[in-house]
Amino acid sequence: MDSSARARVEAWLKYGEELGLGPYFRDRAPILTAAANADAEPAAAPEIALAAKASPAETRSAASSAAPIAGASLPIISAALGPTLFEAAERVAGETLEDIRADIGDCTRCRLHKARKKLVFGVGNPKAELVFVGEGPGHDEDVQGEPFVGRAGKLLTQMIEAMSLRREDVYICNVVKCRPPENRLPEKDEIATCSPFLLRQLASIQPKVICCLGACSAQTLLATNQGISRYRGEWFDFRGSKLIATYHPAYLLRNPAAKGEVWKDLQKVMAVLGLQPKKR
Repeated sequence: MDSSARARVEAWLKYGEELGLGPYFRDRAPILTAAANADAEPAAAPEIALAAKASPAETRSAASSAAPIAGASLPIISAALGPTLFEAAERVAGETLEDIRADIGDCTRCRLHKARKKLVFGVGNPKAELVFVGEGPGHDEDVQGEPFVGRAGKLLTQMIEAMSLRREDVYICNVVKCRPPENRLPEKDEIATCSPFLLRQLASIQPKVICCLGACSAQTLLATNQGISRYRGEWFDFRGSKLIATYHPAYLLRNPAAKGEVWKDLQKVMAVLGLQPKKR
């Protein structure tokens, strides 16, 4: 790559980074360094930052299929058909949740639409101080068109009420708006296609606190592939909001012993919001 082409590529990446689109690119630092060094050896492709929590088998499969990247190449993850990343992730002054829902329409931007019954956009207070973000709709959510209405949703309602709040006081949504088959985790391209609408929802609501439920939502918003145990219960700054990650209610149904850890996380949220636990 000549100096002129490299300068154009670097300017493009910088522009994407300034727009907050970093999760859609591969780790650029080692690639740019290699591109600047004509004698650099080909480097293995780094793991994509934006990733749902993968199983060991999926991790081994991804590692075995990763193609080497020559120093002169600069791969970028392409988006699925639909609005461009710039159109979908742009913050529109005064944009409402109704505007975003209308923009999504009867979405067919990724493969998840093929088996869905209802698109699950989100529900709750459009000016909520607290937003809960899950991974994607399950069976009950797909049928009713509302997030967190199954067994895990009932547990989330109990968690919200224990914080002296009601469901209508908060906002609840997911990373993807359509149910993944067999309730599997959303795949990377599905997240890349749908998550810009989540970012627009958060920009419209401007909550004081975002609580990520499970690894998928936390990894998406924090642009990391690390397991949730590495940062659960820690505070992060996210575009003017405070972000914290905790275990998904579905995980608590399988591992009730973890409820105490989640309650500690929720108490941190309550402290920020000035809430007191509900009296029994």
